[in-house]
Order: sequence, then C-alpha cells, then structure tokens
Amino acid sequence: QVQLVESGGGLVQAGGSLRLSCAASGRTNRPNNMGWFRRAPGKEREFVAAIMWNGGSTSYADSVKGRFTISRDNAKNTVYLQMNNLKPEDTAVYYCNTDVSFSSSRGIGFGSWGQGTQVTVSS
Repeated sequence: QVQLVESGGGLVQAGGSLRLSCAASGRTNRPNNMGWFRRAPGKEREFVAAIMWNGGSTSYADSVKGRFTISRDNAKNTVYLQMNNLKPEDTAVYYCNTDVSFSSSRGIGFGSWGQGTQVTVSS
C-alpha cells in the first residue's frame, strides 16, 4: 500500500504563490499518473490537475489553467503543484492521489489519498 504525505499549504494573500508537495512511500513499484484534488468548505472534492506517469502529459481544471503547474520527480516519488496568482476561491484542503485517470480538464482518483494540506487565500 502507498502512503502519501502532502505539505506546503498555508495562508497567503490573494495574488500570492504556494508550492505543494506530495511524497509517496511504501509499495511504489512503478510510477502512476498522479494528481491533485481539492475540497472547499461545504463542497465536494474536485479535480485540480494531473500528470502522466512519465511527465509527458498534464491536465488542469479550467479554473486553474494558466495559474497552476503540476510536475513530478519520479526519483523522489514526489509530485508538486506550483500555484501562482492565488485567489480566495482557491481556498480548500488539497489532496494528492496516486492513480489518476484524466482527460482534458477532468480527472478521477482511483488510488490512495493523502491527509491533505490546507490552503487559505485571503482577499
């Protein structure tokens, strides 16, 4: 079983930036497509971004395109989410997932979930 630990969240003003990290450990025999999701207060968890196992393709929700960038380092079993020009509506708990099926602007997580990291954007 794979364990995930997200980090990098915090409180930032609108227009600011944060970089989230998700480190995978345990049975990481082969790299999978990985992704980020988020859950805002009172809302369901939603897709944010995903990256193919070899980094060859990425997908983003329309709401974050042009502001967020997903990347990965397979040698470190880590996926990152660089978030720029943050908006108050980006406030949520951000989760990563180890096995994501994705297409243009959409993704579903089938693998393990981390505990999440809180991102709060003040106006």
